[in-house]
Formats: sequence, C-alpha cells, structure tokens
Amino acid sequence: MSAFTESVVEDAALAWLEGLGYAIKNGLEIAPGEFGAERADYSQVILEDRLRQALVRLNTELPPEALDDAFRRLTRPDGANLDARNRAVHRWLVDGVTVEYRRKDGSIAGAQAQVSNFDNPDNNDWLAVNQFTVAENKHNRRPDVVLFVNGIPLAVLELKNAADENATIWTAFQQLQTYQHEIPSLFTYNAAVVVSDGLESRIGALGAGKEWFKPWRTISGESLADPFIPELQVTIEGVFEKRRFLDMLITSSCSRTRATGGSSRKWPVITSFMQSMLPLKKPCAPRCVRGRPKGKGVTRQVESPAVNPGTGGSAWSGILKGQGRA
Repeated sequence: MSAFTESVVEDAALAWLEGLGYAIKNGLEIAPGEFGAERADYSQVILEDRLRQALVRLNTELPPEALDDAFRRLTRPDGANLDARNRAVHRWLVDGVTVEYRRKDGSIAGAQAQVSNFDNPDNNDWLAVNQFTVAENKHNRRPDVVLFVNGIPLAVLELKNAADENATIWTAFQQLQTYQHEIPSLFTYNAAVVVSDGLESRIGALGAGKEWFKPWRTISGESLADPFIPELQVTIEGVFEKRRFLDMLITSSCSRTRATGGSSRKWPVITSFMQSMLPLKKPCAPRCVRGRPKGKGVTRQVESPAVNPGTGGSAWSGILKGQGRA
C-alpha cells in the first residue's frame, strides 16, 4: 500500500464511516456562529439539539420535565475526576438516566430516561465530525474525527501521515494524552480512542497505557480480516458498525478495580478482538452484568474473557448475549 497523507487518511476514515451509515459533517459547518451551527461556543462538546431530539424520540412516555432532568444530568455529570464522570455517563448510556417528575395528581414518579436504543441501532443519531475544535482551560484543540451517538461524543480518532517519519501512531497516542489533560470534557463521554497513520491502527480505552492499545483484526467477528485491507478500515468497520459499537458500549460500561499506590482506581474494560471470538467460558462477576429496565429493550450479559486495559492481566468481559425483551 502506498503511504497516505494525513488528509487522505482522514478522508478515507470518513468514507468508511459514511459507508456504515454515519452522517458526515466538517467541524466548521457546525461551529458557533455558522449558518449550520450546532454549538453555542467551542466549550460545548455535546451537540445539544441532537441529544434533546433523541431523548424525546426514545422516551415518548415521559413528560418534558423528566427529559429536561435527563438532559441536565447528561450535560453536567457529577464526579470527582474524569474517570468517575466517565463511569457515571456510561451507566446512563446503558441503564438510562434516573429522573423524577410530578404526575397530574401531584405525586412524584421515578423513571429511567433512555439515552440509546439498543434494539434498533438506526433509531439513534449517528454522526462523524472531522476537525472538531474544543476550547477548555485556555487550551484550544482540534481532534481529527469525533464520533457522536445521539449528540454525545463517544469516540475520538487521531490520525497521522505515514509518509512523515516523525508522525507515527505513537505520536498520535501522545497527542491523545495531551487532549485528555487539556480538554477533558470531550473524554467525559468517551468509549473508545483510535490512533492510526493509515498503515497501522490501534484502539484503546480512556486511561489505558500504550501497551493496551491493540490492532483490531476482524470486521465480522467471525474470521480475521484480509491482511490487504488497511488496518484503519478494519478497525472502523469492525468496531464502529452500529450494532457492534452499541454492544461495545455495554462492555465498556463494566469496570474493574485495581490497587494503585494504596488506592483503588477503576478502569474501563474493552473487548480484545481475539477474545471476542472465543466461545463463552465463564460468567463474569455480578457487578459486571448490565441489564435494561423492564420493557425497555434487551437484557445483555457480559460473559467471556477480555483484556482489561491498565491491569497487566485479563478480566471477564466480552461477548454480549441479547436475551430478548423483559
């Protein structure tokens, strides 16, 4: 394969995403002050109109005040640090946001406002935005491609030029570490990060060290991809196909605790491609079983082994079994 320039890598990534059914926008198109603006300012990382529309579409039985409560929680998640906020958001993505509202008789009712539709992937809003500028804490950064589901930024792709010997996938990795420190708001919602130079590609999770960024080798999940297909294409089509990515959201909402200098830290679990093709072996711990509220989609259980980024070992996670409606 001939070397790609960075712009060609970006264009190729967007074309593969478009082929999966994502809408494609340039960051300038939706920038503050533009005719098609979807952000009031560059500090906003959620596309608020898309999120509000999704909440209405996915929760037809809930009144506006309940949806406003869900919107407020999603746009201002609590947590002492980035890890804690990320875990809270992913619980909401999978289980729904707990909200309260007043019934007509004056009593208070509780409900789960759904943020994603796991039964019908096409009932979600899928968008890829290139050159998405974020301003935070006096820093101004522009990740190459950000993937949004229902207006929420769930994945970041950082791309480099393979023809530049000083710009490798690992310089892209270092750039992502800079982004996480300088524009953490974008990563509050993150489920996956990808680095690529057009020739090589690696995928990892928020907080994972360099050693846990791995190549993705399968598109279908049933066999290894043709080695002549670019690694970035395999990663995009293997991970970000709509239903597979929704399944991965449930996997990544599971976390493990490890000791770090006398304290504990929870790390997201991301399924490694080789374990995702193994047969089910052993149930995971109960705290890593995620379910949908009754009547709100499918119950999915995380059951097989997967690499746990940052622990230096493996954890039980992996293949997700849809069990039908509750």
